[in-house]
Amino acid sequence: MSRAALIARRTTVSVVVLLLVAALIVAGVVYGAVRRTDPTVTGTVRLAGLSGEVDVRRDGQGVAHIYADTPEDLFRAQGYVAAQDRFFEMDLRRHATAGRLAELVGEAGVASDISVRTMGWRRVAEQELPTLSADTRRYLAAYADGVNTYLDTTGDATRVAPEYLMLSVRFPGYRIEPWGPVDSLAWLKAMAWDLHGNYADELARARLMAQGRSLDEVRELYPSYDAKAQPPILSPSAWSPSGVHGGRSKAPAAGIRQGAGPAPDPESDAALGRAAQAVSAIAPLVGRGEGIGSNSWVVGPSRSSTGKPLLANDPHLALAQPGIWHQTALHCRTVSQACPYDVSGFSFAGFPGVVIGHNQRIAWGFTNLDPDVSDFYLERVKAGTVLKDGRYQPLTTRTERIRVAGGADRTITVRSTSHGPLMSDVDAAVKDAAAVPTAATTASPATPAEGESLAIALRWTGLEVTQTADAIFRMNRATSFETFRAALSSFAAPSQNAIYADVDGHIGYQAPGRVPVRRSGTAGAPPGYLPAPGWDSRYDWTGYVPFDQMPRTLDPPEGFVVTANQAVTTATTPFLTTDWTHGWRSTRIRQLLTAQPTVSPQRMRDIQGDVNDGFQPVLTAALRGVDLSGDSFTREGQATLEGWDGRFVTGDSHSSRAAAYYTAAWSALLHRTFDDDLPTGLRPDGGSRWPAVVRQLLADPRSPWWDNQKTLRIETRDDILRQAQVDARLELTRLTGKDVKAWDYGRLHTLTLRHPLSAAAPGMLRSLLDRGPEPAPGNPLTPNSLGYDLQVGYATDWGPSMRMVVDLGTLDASTWVQSTGVSGHPTSNHYDDQTGRWLRNEPFAWPFSRQAVEGATRDQLTLAPRDNG
Repeated sequence: MSRAALIARRTTVSVVVLLLVAALIVAGVVYGAVRRTDPTVTGTVRLAGLSGEVDVRRDGQGVAHIYADTPEDLFRAQGYVAAQDRFFEMDLRRHATAGRLAELVGEAGVASDISVRTMGWRRVAEQELPTLSADTRRYLAAYADGVNTYLDTTGDATRVAPEYLMLSVRFPGYRIEPWGPVDSLAWLKAMAWDLHGNYADELARARLMAQGRSLDEVRELYPSYDAKAQPPILSPSAWSPSGVHGGRSKAPAAGIRQGAGPAPDPESDAALGRAAQAVSAIAPLVGRGEGIGSNSWVVGPSRSSTGKPLLANDPHLALAQPGIWHQTALHCRTVSQACPYDVSGFSFAGFPGVVIGHNQRIAWGFTNLDPDVSDFYLERVKAGTVLKDGRYQPLTTRTERIRVAGGADRTITVRSTSHGPLMSDVDAAVKDAAAVPTAATTASPATPAEGESLAIALRWTGLEVTQTADAIFRMNRATSFETFRAALSSFAAPSQNAIYADVDGHIGYQAPGRVPVRRSGTAGAPPGYLPAPGWDSRYDWTGYVPFDQMPRTLDPPEGFVVTANQAVTTATTPFLTTDWTHGWRSTRIRQLLTAQPTVSPQRMRDIQGDVNDGFQPVLTAALRGVDLSGDSFTREGQATLEGWDGRFVTGDSHSSRAAAYYTAAWSALLHRTFDDDLPTGLRPDGGSRWPAVVRQLLADPRSPWWDNQKTLRIETRDDILRQAQVDARLELTRLTGKDVKAWDYGRLHTLTLRHPLSAAAPGMLRSLLDRGPEPAPGNPLTPNSLGYDLQVGYATDWGPSMRMVVDLGTLDASTWVQSTGVSGHPTSNHYDDQTGRWLRNEPFAWPFSRQAVEGATRDQLTLAPRDNG
């Protein structure tokens, strides 16, 4: 080598080394800046307002078990700990629920802010606060004091959480505002919004009918619930309705034909399109995917191997980093009437108390009941008035100013009718919002009267003043089914399936929530199935289902209760909804529970991890029924289905290869069948409704839905089944390779836990904030339900946000796990320390007794009263 070449080589090596050292220095500086936000979890800290010392013991997963002598000290400490672990998450939610997200993240938050301000979530929360019990108001205030005390000890925002350091680079000067009780209450509105009713389906059906689809065709895409094949939650022997009337369609059909589709109405098309854009713009905080709402079941002593009840719950919500749940335990040192709390479980950072869990005597879990608690109304607007029963009434208006970090402020005018805010106004206020082509409601006239325009108003129970916050604290201190039901009587939104068990051996179920009673539906359809004419009061709500007439049971004859968002009962009164999640998961869970005489705690956990899909045998048989002998390449893929055990697992196995092929074929089948018939936004996502649709179509080989409208020939069922398998083989070849033995479901179905700010973060920080991708088992229909949207791809973005199994015989034998960890700090050991165990369905021990907590303690912090002298 020449001297010049040697010098050049040495220079290159030196430059590379220097760049590497510089990168390490930058990484070190960034890591150090992030690390300084990690909270102190040992020693003694003095807090103003405490009446006595509070003991905060953190276990091996960083979960805080808090001991105090008064409820106010308990919730003050909970606020302090929540701020330690998750304050940026709390602040982000606070801004989103107040319609102030743009103040924190800039232009990206404007669309969500306009929608939230139009609905007025925080305005409702402000109205709710004075209606709550004195105890609840004290607890919310104490919690806020604890949060603010922590903020006072940290100084500037960049020492509270690393996200503020990121945001300060683009939007300098941000100052954290003190936390207040309304900040906690507004979070309940977000939870209720993400988990409420059929608003998306209602708009979708209206869009379909404006495209010329008849009501009968729409019903084919929204098949009725099959209660014989997929048993509802309560059998007739467990509960019978006590007679709520209303809910059947009694009004005239308002100008729609069932056989042929209605004539399109461009005016209402545009209004519905703007409303659809408005509701889709809201930042997802809890997260909503098809079937979101979860699994829970409870078995009584006769069905339990322990002789005591066992209760399981795993809510299916959006999967992100950090996770939605903040595990905690709240213990009065001496449980008494003055200090009645001895409770442990899953809370939301930002709201005091425990949402799901157990106390010293009872356990409870939730899944989404998902009744129809909202309606869209087509309104005839003229200038500043709206038509109602032949007369024009004034619209209610208010002005909202939206501040935008790094940009110009926005001012919007919110208009409302007697039904609620005009959501169709929102789209026009969002800069550069894409127009969504949608359809007329079937209740609309052909054209508005002279001078009128059409708009869409939203009525939703979440925009009414209720006392859901009271219910949380009452549940936490309930000790019997009677007191538990009394607590749930004020649980207004979101309406849930609540399961119950206690140490005395009782199990039960209660459906709480504010559910409207309607006199009529539109176009011969059930109430809430389609948007209603706002100008006709016959379509208005007439009241709410009384709590005592909501479905319930105590110690049912079967000895167990399963809820997984399926229909509650076969009864039509009270009318709850037509849009039940089809019971694929619930039916599988029932099969597994009844396969053995008794169920052990480990069996409960195994069921949570089950990855068998009840629709799979139906589609597998159809796919295998197609003769591919003349196409050896595609036949290699089809052959993976032979001898498949039906499990959706990852790794190098026959099951994993078959699961990959099946999923690709299912996706291709949906695309081939429906993409030519349905507009973007209404095409199949692969959730539980679509197997029900396809199951019906498989029995009709020449259904018009099979035909591809873009070809000259008429396709049949077998044509589409064949083409779907060709597509699947090519898709897997492209994604995972030509060799079938290399196929792995885990290479398709992956999980990436993304932080809300990671998309805007530099690569180094993005890798610090996000986790994954990791191979993920299951699918939307398996009990271990890790869902996807097949219009986007195969990756999962929702699933069991946590899992718990409570043993009412020995509470310390209970187990729990969540999808991430309790900490929101990326450099904390507890940022993602539960993810691996969660993916493998290997939960952690859940200590509850003082002895068990002391044995599990890894860090101890004492919060002591501050000497004000």
